[in-house]
Amino acid sequence: MHGERAVPRRRSRGLTMRAVVPNAITAAALCIGLTGIRFAIGGDFDRAILAVLVAGCLDGIDGRIARLLKAQSRFGAELDSLADSLSFGVAPALILFLWSLQDLPRLGWFAALALALCCMLRLARFNAQIDIDAEDQPHKSAGFLTGIPAPVGAGVAFLPLYLWEATGEGIFRDPLLVGPWVVLVAFLMISNLATLSWTSLKPGRSIRIEVIAVVGLFGAFLFLEPWWTLAVISIGYLALLPYGWLRYAKVRRQRAAALRASPDARAE
Repeated sequence: MHGERAVPRRRSRGLTMRAVVPNAITAAALCIGLTGIRFAIGGDFDRAILAVLVAGCLDGIDGRIARLLKAQSRFGAELDSLADSLSFGVAPALILFLWSLQDLPRLGWFAALALALCCMLRLARFNAQIDIDAEDQPHKSAGFLTGIPAPVGAGVAFLPLYLWEATGEGIFRDPLLVGPWVVLVAFLMISNLATLSWTSLKPGRSIRIEVIAVVGLFGAFLFLEPWWTLAVISIGYLALLPYGWLRYAKVRRQRAAALRASPDARAE
């Protein structure tokens, strides 16, 4: 899922040639994400956000390319986590600090630190679970994620910035609003809440044409009204969180009922 790619358990003595492509994409995502900090230092927040979003897009394909080429490796997983922590933790934290949070230097820096730290903690937790079977991870075995993914967390943390760009209203730049929002997103990233993954979002055959149309329209809106579109996507994702919790609770109940009805459970 996104950039957090699984790796085979066997160890490789070196980096294979076919592993160069996905790892080069990961390195590009890292450099582009950090370049967003440079843009923010110069006050160009439009391109700062764009850099992080492009890094997120690259992060979404490097793992898939690695699996397609059968080039998964421990090196790639470690590089991917390092890139994610910098592109979706450090970079968004500094961008938001330079944009708004620096007006409250102490509390604002605390909020920025929370975002960077929680992103790193999330990725460390993922790395610690790489060698654990999916059956021993309830959320993963059911096709769900634990907490908000790092790239999504970075994108959602930018919501006040999207609204400020779209409306020009100073209220969205108020550090008293931005700070608590950033801290909330940070803790959602390391929470134990079940969230929807791509594998759990499978539209029925009867509406797949409509889904393609909606995605196509959103692509057009990204060019026509990028800030409003990004804001709507962020709000839509947040609105899906309760649905994900309820859906996972249903799956958990079904599993518990199936376990109670199994022959082994009846024998006990």
